[in-house]
Amino acid sequence: MAQTVNPPSRSLLDDLVAANRILYAQKIVDGLGHVSVRHDKNTQMYVLAAERAPGLVTRRDLAIYDLDSNAVTLRDRRPYNERFIHGEIYKARPDVSSVVHCHTPSFLPFCVCQVGLRPIYHMSGFLGRGVARFEIRDFAGMTDMLVSNPALGKALAQSLGDKQIVLMRGHGATMAGQSIKHAVFRAIYGAINAAVQLEAMRLGEVTYLADEEALKGADINDRFVDRSWALWKLEAMAKK
Repeated sequence: MAQTVNPPSRSLLDDLVAANRILYAQKIVDGLGHVSVRHDKNTQMYVLAAERAPGLVTRRDLAIYDLDSNAVTLRDRRPYNERFIHGEIYKARPDVSSVVHCHTPSFLPFCVCQVGLRPIYHMSGFLGRGVARFEIRDFAGMTDMLVSNPALGKALAQSLGDKQIVLMRGHGATMAGQSIKHAVFRAIYGAINAAVQLEAMRLGEVTYLADEEALKGADINDRFVDRSWALWKLEAMAKK
């Protein structure tokens, strides 16, 4: 990294590499999708890999960006086209320290249908806070569906509002978390919930968690997220 930039902590960078590998190992991302983390020493910057498949990301691939999503380091590397998702959410949400963007298949039916993604069990209690939707046509008409400029990134951040997940019609989903561990947790359990909800809906009427049940479950899970993270990290990093 450039000497003029205060580098993030080593532990933060290690966690970001692990997050990329975990999301790939858990089939949340494949060759596409990305995860970022806010710089722990400068809240006006974030760290995101230069364009590379998440399952291959190493420390050498991590670049620092300002909140306008301009590369501060690794300027010779091609960035992700949709880095604006990350920068604009960090601008709009000071409480967010990590962002995951994915195209996980189980989310897609809920992106294109009006059936709501709702909490099936306590592990997805965070869904009880509500799920936002992003319709790119409302902001840019006919597009290639990519959030590839600041205006669309800002529109996505506005659609996310104060929620922790936003479903993007014809595209995928984006999750926000107060830490990289929480964002990864929500991506994984959000995708599991979507798959289980689809199966339950095929059987008949579904009894979802009440809002109060969901929020109580989310509170417990937020306090014990390290337990799942430790296992996911061990499994994912053993495969590198």
